[in-house]
Amino acid sequence: MMSLFWIVIRQLAEIEAMATSKKVIPREEWEKKLNDVKIRKEDMNKLVMNFLVTEGYVDAAEKFQMESGTEHIDLATITDRMAVKKAVQCGNVEDAIEKVNDLNPEILDTNPQLFFHLQQQRFIELIRNGKVEEALEFAQEELAPRGEENQSFLEELERTVALLAFEDVSSCPVGGLLDISQRLKTASEVNAAILTSQSREKDPKLPSLLKMLLWAQNQLDEKAVYPRINDLSTAKLEDSAV
Repeated sequence: MMSLFWIVIRQLAEIEAMATSKKVIPREEWEKKLNDVKIRKEDMNKLVMNFLVTEGYVDAAEKFQMESGTEHIDLATITDRMAVKKAVQCGNVEDAIEKVNDLNPEILDTNPQLFFHLQQQRFIELIRNGKVEEALEFAQEELAPRGEENQSFLEELERTVALLAFEDVSSCPVGGLLDISQRLKTASEVNAAILTSQSREKDPKLPSLLKMLLWAQNQLDEKAVYPRINDLSTAKLEDSAV
């Protein structure tokens, strides 16, 4: 996949200086170009390991680490991070906050936006569970003071409190805050913060490389006809119509 990306980029550079008509690149020539690009196995292993660690696939990471001989990583940190992420995804925000503080108290101390979003999620969970009075008290004691200190927090708080104005949240303009997608969004933010605190990249490299590949292919499509990858799950080269 990486070799294909660089081939596409090089081909684009070569075609830039040619005529405006599309160049036809035969499969045999294209495959030869791919085979000529050498990617170190160590680099590929690091790319795979980066994905497994960042996304939290502990068992797969442990097995791959043993089989590939990649650098040792403390897999216990992945387990702890995934426990926090799962707690948020399940709506157990108080438990998630405790777990984050057990991992590293500085994560929330130095990231007021993250802490506000976790508290906002607690407020949402109280509303979801029908604990309106408790939700109002929580908003007044925990969220309102932070809103007074930060305009963006205040706007988010006002938007969230609007949930209380509707008996039927399905008709509420901000009803999406009660969707599972909101939990996932908050969980991803926490996950990224923990990774950053551990001096790790917060996003895996592999998806970014795939996006770069698609972009490069789209650019080359305007200038050439060549075997391209249409299905990233198989990475199979398919001949384009001339």
